[in-house]
Amino acid sequence: MTSENRQALLDGFRDGTPIGLGYFVVAFSLGIIAKYVGLSPLQGFVISLLNNASAGEYAAFTVIGSDAPYLEIALLTLVANARYVLMSAVLSQKFSPDTPFYHRIFVGFDVTDEIFGIAIARGGRWLNPFYNYGAMLTALPGWSLGTACGIVAWNFFSPSAVSALSVALYGMFLAVIIPPARKDKVIGASVVASFALSWLAAEIFPDVSAGNRTIALTILIAGAAAILFPVKEDDDF
Repeated sequence: MTSENRQALLDGFRDGTPIGLGYFVVAFSLGIIAKYVGLSPLQGFVISLLNNASAGEYAAFTVIGSDAPYLEIALLTLVANARYVLMSAVLSQKFSPDTPFYHRIFVGFDVTDEIFGIAIARGGRWLNPFYNYGAMLTALPGWSLGTACGIVAWNFFSPSAVSALSVALYGMFLAVIIPPARKDKVIGASVVASFALSWLAAEIFPDVSAGNRTIALTILIAGAAAILFPVKEDDDF
């Protein structure tokens, strides 16, 4: 490993540590749901290790509890996680053109809202994939262990007490988006618009899944910002 990759790995581990700790706490409530539908700690751990997504896992656990067929579980999880396709496409533009394909695949394995946020906010023209690997070293274990511990905690805490811990996710996400929003008025305005339009879309289109609403709003808001306030190619972002 080169010194540059080692430093990127350490930077990602440092920036990802708060995310991993937050995931551990938030995944407790997800573990409660997993226990409710009859999953063991090992099953919850493996599922969270392979599907690091709260909405996707919540949807999967819900249909698992209703004894849905495998195809329905796969399709529902795909729809709930569809927004990560857009995030992966954006991240791919941050990599140098000569970045090997396997790095793109491995980075795409764990694209979450928070990891996407710190990766996009990282300075420099190109994103080193080892930065994402460093963040994943804390995010994946934190999420997986949190789910498993939540299943075990079913026997010691009430569901309402454990689910109350999920507020940590919102604080963690705000910590990701506030610094760049304060530095750039366009980003700040886009964040405010996303909050307002997300609420409005939920009120107007309650039957549309949250994942599909997120995809539509991401394309709309990001597209409008790109057209109205384009970033020059030689800018350091």
